Amino acid sequence: MRAVVTVTGKDKKGIIAKVSNFLAERDVNIEDISQTILGEYFAMIMLVDISKIKGELSVLAAECAKMGESIGMSIHLQHEDIFNAMHNI
Repeated sequence: MRAVVTVTGKDKKGIIAKVSNFLAERDVNIEDISQTILGEYFAMIMLVDISKIKGELSVLAAECAKMGESIGMSIHLQHEDIFNAMHNI
């Protein structure tokens, strides 16, 4: 089972490290990652394996959002199927 994590906000040191460590602590494995800097803004998309998480995906998504707030970023996690459905025409 996979999910998509998006991280956006003003660029600063340590974003990738903080998000990666946060996910690893929750048994989430990063399968693919793309990140870029657009002027002063940071944008990252991660495809992650969530098959080993303990608990509900909705809880993990809420934890991601809260963690994002704590570092001044916007972090969203959604199941891969939902992400794909939202981006198909």
